[in-house]
Amino acid sequence: MRIELVDIDGLRSPVKADLGSVLDAYRSILRTGIVEEPLIVHDGDMVLLGGFHTYEALDLLSARRAPALLLKDGEFRVSGDDPLSAVRDGRILEEGAFSLSGVVVPRVTVRLSDLLGGRDGRGRRVYRSTVELMVGDWPTPLVRLNFGSDEGREVWAKLEWYNPFSCSVKDRVAWAMIEDAARRGCLGDAFYEATSTNTGIALAALSRVLGRSCRIYLPKGTPAGVDAYFRALGARVVRGDEPITVQMLDRILDDARRDGAVVLNQFENDANFKVHLKHTAHELQEQLEAAGVRPDYLVGALGTSGHLSAISFHLKSLYGDSVKVIGVQPAPGSRIPGIRRIETGMKWVAYAQLDDVVDVTAEEALGGIWAVARSDGILIGPSSGAIAAAVRKMDLKGTVAVVMPDNGLK
Repeated sequence: MRIELVDIDGLRSPVKADLGSVLDAYRSILRTGIVEEPLIVHDGDMVLLGGFHTYEALDLLSARRAPALLLKDGEFRVSGDDPLSAVRDGRILEEGAFSLSGVVVPRVTVRLSDLLGGRDGRGRRVYRSTVELMVGDWPTPLVRLNFGSDEGREVWAKLEWYNPFSCSVKDRVAWAMIEDAARRGCLGDAFYEATSTNTGIALAALSRVLGRSCRIYLPKGTPAGVDAYFRALGARVVRGDEPITVQMLDRILDDARRDGAVVLNQFENDANFKVHLKHTAHELQEQLEAAGVRPDYLVGALGTSGHLSAISFHLKSLYGDSVKVIGVQPAPGSRIPGIRRIETGMKWVAYAQLDDVVDVTAEEALGGIWAVARSDGILIGPSSGAIAAAVRKMDLKGTVAVVMPDNGLK
């Protein structure tokens, strides 16, 4: 048995760790900057036998390497199912399906900074696929806005419409859900998804890249003009009578079971939250540090709650309650595409630890669009306009970080 630093990408794990336990490990490692629990790895074929929470936490922290206790055949005993055979046979075991005995795991002290790898140089920005374009071109830009920046306040906006497929933050979600389904061997030949627009556009685009079919379910009141996007991408559109997408899920799941399709379900799929924890949150933190500022406020739109919850969890884990998080939702009776009220149910919003929620009317969101266009020359979308309107309504001082999910060109 020996302790070595191993490449995380070279490991295979038969266990999917509980999200709550992974987040506890993530917070501890981020705050202390130290990894104390080594992974337990079968040296022969690099199968993970223990330290599953540490493994997933380090992966979400974008570590390239991890300390590992390397075991050879005969140095350990397994009770229950053999995890090595399970992986080779393509089966995924539930946590607790096997346990190790006869192994004493030593404590280690390894700095997180020694496990992180630098970003690869992108050179002249030449990409071999549109998927490589999306992932390889992260981070999306962070820019200081004239809008809202006056004496005592600076507004820094992360422009998520630089993602190429839907020109929105939802490219990250669609890509992550597809990648997760592919890893679990349940990708299927057809995707069915409820969407207010952008996740559907991203899924439809990626389905074409992957050679899959796609059916998009739109809620009542979605503008007719978006159908042109889906037609161009070869997706079928089904319009429902329901006012919001979450109310369509039972019908979509029934249709998918009947047709043998896959519902990735952005509202319940943890890949939605995890992709923002692994990428978007780190990007924003590092970009603000590069600008020489530290966030006093994070203002973001409430939709599925994936990106706001993940970024908030990261920043509050790092900085504590010195960062205040403000969610933005439509005012009662207003409809703003891409966002909804918190009482409609959002899976990850508890992780956001919201300090306040601001109501914005559709008229105020439109006013936010005009204001940013006239102060900074960029045309933001409806949910971004709602965020701008919320910043305008509140008397915030210090550094205000906002995530602008979309642009207004659609």
